[in-house]
Amino acid sequence: MRTAADRRASFHALHQSGCFVIPNPWDIGSARLLQGLGFKALATTSSGFAFAAGGVDSGMSLDATLAHMRQIASSVDLPVSADFRDGFAADPEQVAANVMKADATGIAGLSIEDSTGNADSPLYDFQLAVERIRVSRTAIDSAGSALLLTARSEGFIAGRPDLDETIRRLTAYADAGADCLFAPGLRSREHIAAIVRAVAPRPVNVLVSSPFITAQDLADLGVRRISVGGSLSRTAWTGFLAAAREIAERGTFTSLGAAVPFTELNTLAGPPLDD
Repeated sequence: MRTAADRRASFHALHQSGCFVIPNPWDIGSARLLQGLGFKALATTSSGFAFAAGGVDSGMSLDATLAHMRQIASSVDLPVSADFRDGFAADPEQVAANVMKADATGIAGLSIEDSTGNADSPLYDFQLAVERIRVSRTAIDSAGSALLLTARSEGFIAGRPDLDETIRRLTAYADAGADCLFAPGLRSREHIAAIVRAVAPRPVNVLVSSPFITAQDLADLGVRRISVGGSLSRTAWTGFLAAAREIAERGTFTSLGAAVPFTELNTLAGPPLDD
């Protein structure tokens, strides 16, 4: 296993040029299989983790999330970035303290979002949102950590799809020290290109959860990082539910015939990593 420092260094290097896909596993098995497919880095998914644990998105505790991050980071020899939701706090100093707890799990990076979870006021106040990124940056630097900090602006998935406001927030987060910028929910090439231009030379992550674009298209727009969020998890659950419903409702087993062969999964998983 490479050290955490080595994985953080390689994670930063991935953001310097080109474009890479960072898929989102939800447990050790999916992480190991994605590593076997040759991806260069992985990212956790709060929804995928919650579904696998029998919970709901945004319903997992800080302690459970930290344990999950540690488990995924230690199961592969790749950089792992964590979906750290809103930092599990509103107060900037508590967010920074939680970031330091995350830093100790062996992850290579994490994202902090500006979504409050409150439908009436879905985004943190602008100045508070910026301060939450600023103190996280300070905490990372003070600890001498190379943790890569991604700042997310959630307007397009939180009922506030305002491009100008999203750009205002992302540029402020970049000025506050975010290494990478991310606005989930973008579907327009023009919007993506505008954000890439606005925060340049900082790298931009784009979430793809439907077939509206290709990796090459995003690379051509200047995007550096592509994630898929909980989509791989939902795709897996789609196959599971289709097969299980067939058995429960019709008593037939046709769907099982489309299953990935045992030997393929066994080969992709590979030998256990050293403790």
